[in-house]
Amino acid sequence: MKQEENKYIGDDKFAKMLEHYQCPTPLNVIKMKFAGAVCSPNLELKPVDVISSFWEKGKVPRLETKSEADWFFKFFMGLWDEVFTIVHDNQVKLPEHKISRKDDLVDACFARVMEIEFGFVEGFWGGRDDFELPTFVGEMIDSLSELAGAYHQLSEMVEDTKDLKPFKEHFTYTDKMAVKAISFIIENYVLPRIESLSRQMN
Repeated sequence: MKQEENKYIGDDKFAKMLEHYQCPTPLNVIKMKFAGAVCSPNLELKPVDVISSFWEKGKVPRLETKSEADWFFKFFMGLWDEVFTIVHDNQVKLPEHKISRKDDLVDACFARVMEIEFGFVEGFWGGRDDFELPTFVGEMIDSLSELAGAYHQLSEMVEDTKDLKPFKEHFTYTDKMAVKAISFIIENYVLPRIESLSRQMN
């Protein structure tokens, strides 16, 4: 399982750390990408590779001292261990959104596309797409990408409506389908081999 227990510093402090290092990837997407990476069939995938992907190529922060590097990766691994436990307990959820205006729904849909497609799905593939997966796993991953597309379509459709209610209901329904797909993958593909999914930092 986990190589070393690292306590997560909490969302507020972690968000400040991301801001300090000018990380363009928001925390909600980082969490989902870690979740996908924990589930990944790419057993060569290492947490440091996932962490590096949160910055554009060539813009990963320069860590000036060994102490800073130890601090930096310890905090990231605290979140990794936190997410590992969530996956182990099959409790991956999507962040809640308060939606009272069209703009709220558009923003929420954009967040979902990022969390699902560029978070969980991208983390699951771990930089590769040539795995021989059980058919049901491939179908579930494809369905998640389709759901990401559904959020995008919803964000475009809501612009021309005066009645937000059916769109909010559709958003909630799509959330349930996405969480159900992730839970199915974890229950039937990840948990049976969870003990083999330990990953070294480097």
